[in-house]
Amino acid sequence: MNSLIENTIVFVKEQLQNAEGGHDWFHIERVYKNSLLIAKTEDCDLQVVSLGALLHDISDAKFHQGDETIGPKKASDFLRSQKVEESVIKHVIKIIENISFKGGKEKQKFRSKELEVVQDADRLDAIGAIGIARAFNYGGFKKRGMYDPEIKPNLNMTKEEYRNSTAPTINHFYEKLLLLKDRMNTTTGKAIAIERHRFMEMFLEQFYNEFNGLL
Repeated sequence: MNSLIENTIVFVKEQLQNAEGGHDWFHIERVYKNSLLIAKTEDCDLQVVSLGALLHDISDAKFHQGDETIGPKKASDFLRSQKVEESVIKHVIKIIENISFKGGKEKQKFRSKELEVVQDADRLDAIGAIGIARAFNYGGFKKRGMYDPEIKPNLNMTKEEYRNSTAPTINHFYEKLLLLKDRMNTTTGKAIAIERHRFMEMFLEQFYNEFNGLL
């Protein structure tokens, strides 16, 4: 591991030491490891992938009143302090700005193989067993209910509606998590997503059975 990556890890750990459990250092570490795994089968710049993965959630807008400028600025300031090439900094910032789901309706304004790798790694952490745990952890953090059969999922939300939603956590599966399998970019990401998607479907079936007193 080179000194730039080591310094970035130290920086991210410091910045996220009090973060919400689903967006803490361990989330970053999982995305970083998944990015390295996916990158093995892709033709991409490993330095950009590593920095993009480590810095992608340095200041998630959902914890800053929706301000999407804080993360890119914090990341670029740090990278400049490390004397990183400007072209690399610009690429990493593009990854940070374009990685998010944002309700799934916004057109992605930037594309690169490095973004595809980090985006898949981030999406993999939103599904499967970890994804389920993160969803309910964040729901509890936002004081949302688990499930209300009277409140139906909204599959046509705008970016603002998605960000400000107060719907129960189960709705989030239909509004985002179950959609991610078909939005993966890479061959490796797609293969891993299939099993994690299946696990979420099994969880939901069990959840509804227990909720309705059938098991």
